[in-house]
Amino acid sequence: MENCAIILAAGEGKRMKSQGPKVLCQVLFKPMLEWVIDAVEGAGVSNVCVVTGHLHSEVESFLDGLAKTKQRTAPFEHVFQAEQKGTAHAVMMAEQFLRSHSGANVLILSGDAPFLDPETIRSALAEHMEKGQAVTVISAEPADPFGYGRIVRDSKTGALRAIVEEKEADAPTKRIREINSGAYWFRVDSLLSVLHDIQNKNSTGEYYLPDAIRLLLSRDQRAGAFLTGDSNVVLGANDRKQLSELNSIAKQNVLLRLMADGVDIPCPDGILIGPDVTVGPDTKILPGSILTGRTCIGADCIIGPNALLEDTTAGDRCVLQNVQCRGITLKDEQTPDPFTTLRA
Repeated sequence: MENCAIILAAGEGKRMKSQGPKVLCQVLFKPMLEWVIDAVEGAGVSNVCVVTGHLHSEVESFLDGLAKTKQRTAPFEHVFQAEQKGTAHAVMMAEQFLRSHSGANVLILSGDAPFLDPETIRSALAEHMEKGQAVTVISAEPADPFGYGRIVRDSKTGALRAIVEEKEADAPTKRIREINSGAYWFRVDSLLSVLHDIQNKNSTGEYYLPDAIRLLLSRDQRAGAFLTGDSNVVLGANDRKQLSELNSIAKQNVLLRLMADGVDIPCPDGILIGPDVTVGPDTKILPGSILTGRTCIGADCIIGPNALLEDTTAGDRCVLQNVQCRGITLKDEQTPDPFTTLRA
């Protein structure tokens, strides 16, 4: 049985003050939900179910369009959470999907945490299976762990002993820096065995997924935490300020990756490049340039100043200054006149 993933994408995100779904808010022109889906698929997990809720028809329409863009043989599965009553409740909505993957493992993660990467997902799964764990939490050590659930480990074995939420933590527990990212690998059958035993006897009346871990531990099931070296995997966005911070981190990561690949970016200020853009070596990118979508630029080109390229393919030695190109293909050495707009 192939492993699968459930992406939680039902939240309203009131503080974002968006007329659209929170998970479709963009980081570098790419919806956060698409970042998450790409990471999951990049880790080799193709069976994906998205739990939708607030403005669910918009999210479902996006998923249908994304499946066509990716030329998937089957659309993304999705289930509707009519009332947002917690993360465990969201997983309950996908129970039929879980049962269809009995015997496998399921990755459960949030649709608004765009920086969880395929390598972390694969490495966490490898440890999860190697140690025969019923659940493996993906954890991180941010500079400031305030507000996150702390990972409490057994002092001798290092196994996960508990996840303690901030409001329930005593002073020594609050000093723990390792925190729960909100992403988990579960054995499907182990999760199903406790899913409906999760209670909502708390101040919010909601069902929380970490309670599944507590129940599994109480039944002598193995639990662990995979500590990632990148604290950014825990980051999400609840408002526009946090969304801007995600954009800044993503922008820096993309520019550093391109420069490491031999792209000349003499002045990074005023340059925005999407995460799926590729650029050849010795190409120079100048301020005022915005490259989005599946744009692919060849080697030894000059891009900018003030170039807007969307889903554009350019060959080698092209010069694109003060132009807008959308959905077109340029041959080697092709140089459109400045201040022109080219569309497919």
